[in-house]
Amino acid sequence: MILILLFISACFLAYTNGANDNFKGVATLFGAGITDYKKAINWATLTTFAGSVTAIFLAKELVKNFSGKGLVPNELIQSPTFAISIALGAAITVFTATKIGMPISTTHSLVGALFGTGVMAVGSQFNFGKLGNTFLMPLIVSPLVATTLSLIAYLVFKYIRKQIPSLNTKKPTLIGVSSPKILDGLHYLSSGIVSFSRGLNDTPKIVGLLIIIKTIDIKWSMIFIAVIMALGGLINAKKVGETMSEKITKMNSGQGFTANMITGLLVTTASIHGLPVSTTHVSVGSLFGIGIVTKKANYKTIGKIILSWVLTLPIAAIMSAIVFKTLELLM
Repeated sequence: MILILLFISACFLAYTNGANDNFKGVATLFGAGITDYKKAINWATLTTFAGSVTAIFLAKELVKNFSGKGLVPNELIQSPTFAISIALGAAITVFTATKIGMPISTTHSLVGALFGTGVMAVGSQFNFGKLGNTFLMPLIVSPLVATTLSLIAYLVFKYIRKQIPSLNTKKPTLIGVSSPKILDGLHYLSSGIVSFSRGLNDTPKIVGLLIIIKTIDIKWSMIFIAVIMALGGLINAKKVGETMSEKITKMNSGQGFTANMITGLLVTTASIHGLPVSTTHVSVGSLFGIGIVTKKANYKTIGKIILSWVLTLPIAAIMSAIVFKTLELLM
């Protein structure tokens, strides 16, 4: 019975993850007016699922990190109650944010839940050093890096475009397609890469909670979680999607492409090296960098998003600690 509850908790987390995160990769497509919402979310679903399946082969380090290994004693990791508390604490936090349209980080929520449950379970035996170095540092640094890189990349591309006037023309090129059309195609491709990298980075974090269920193969866990994430995005992604697409900064196709390129590069690199960065933090950081350059950044919305990020970790920690204590009393 307890293992069934764990599986249901992980599915709830996967659903809320999809609802809050799936549209982020294609937010620039919708925001720049390249496509409508339905086509954008379908493209996000397809490419995110592909990333989730690829995680079977490339993201084993993230599975291990988000099982809690190294943060708490190994015997606690084998406890279903520990994993259930993490999953539910993170899921409740992400679900609440999704309902109000705030793009928060599932990664950040999981880190908070790991902290809250771990401290409640083992107190001072919790490995605070590993929490800071392996989890918190990448989460703090990544949006700053993304903002800086997207700002620089856009300035470079803008300079190149001014030096080559033919890049601005709508006349057909030698291959019979205008430069803006080529850019739109690259924009589509870049948004798919961001969604792919999100599936690659997020799926293993949820699957890490299921490794104690010995009867479920990790490969099948990845695929099942990927399906649930896809459903969450298809059914409940619109509110967060509108925030990401329309309320951070106005953008055109070139600006959206630049933000996506930086996001995809950073998140994919982090996934392969087992670094738990947040696709949300990176993608918002990239969009903000573009908004700073174009002077169209909505600082009021950015302020609300940053506040929600600050609150994510403590809320997830408190929720998971309450769930853990409740389960301990009931068992």
